[in-house]
Amino acid sequence: MDEPVIDLTAISAVVFDTDGVVTDTARGHAAAWKHVFDAFLRGRSAPFDIRGDYLRHVDGRPRLDGIRTFLAARGITVPEGSPGDEPGEPTVHGLGLAKDRLFLEQVDKYGVAAFPATVALLHELRHRGARTAAVSASLHGRRLVGSAGVMHLFDQMVDGNDAALLNLPGTPDPALFLEAARRLDLPAAKVAVVVSALPGIEAGRKGGFGMVVVVDAEGEGADAAVPDLGAIGVRGRVLPLTS
Repeated sequence: MDEPVIDLTAISAVVFDTDGVVTDTARGHAAAWKHVFDAFLRGRSAPFDIRGDYLRHVDGRPRLDGIRTFLAARGITVPEGSPGDEPGEPTVHGLGLAKDRLFLEQVDKYGVAAFPATVALLHELRHRGARTAAVSASLHGRRLVGSAGVMHLFDQMVDGNDAALLNLPGTPDPALFLEAARRLDLPAAKVAVVVSALPGIEAGRKGGFGMVVVVDAEGEGADAAVPDLGAIGVRGRVLPLTS
């Protein structure tokens, strides 16, 4: 099979989902969710599936929406609570605060790494004149990308703080990706999106993006499915030399 290619004669920018695409944080998020949900689910339902439940119900969504979506799938309802709840309290906010605290403890202890293949692709895209943006539903998106040392490789970033300010829903709604395209001053048809899960693919399709690439996940509906971004090529524009 031929190597999939981002063709810069048709695509002017690439928008990257952050978790699991740029930063190696998806496993940390999933592990934190499992710890919190399993404690809550004990005696109520089967344990949280760290891959299936995470990718289907939580990945790419704002934290509180992920809790609502997952619990609804299990037929469980809890009070909304408030931001002042104790972490771990059986409310939407309490579960979210417990997950947030645990995840940030992991980040502080172990740091954040960027995927080398993604970093290489970002350098290649920018060398060739393409613009780039990062998208994250997390309130800590900028912190994580900055900690990984790759913020300078993006022209724009949209994270959970922007989503809250602008009232933008997470995937499978395309709003976050469309906001990134708007900040790049490009129509969606001229933008490729790189995602890590089926809700991201759905968002790319709903948003009318020019290309949808999925990494390390089932690729139904995507234009290209690759194990990592070292498996995709780039062709087209190159920045002119300057004196």
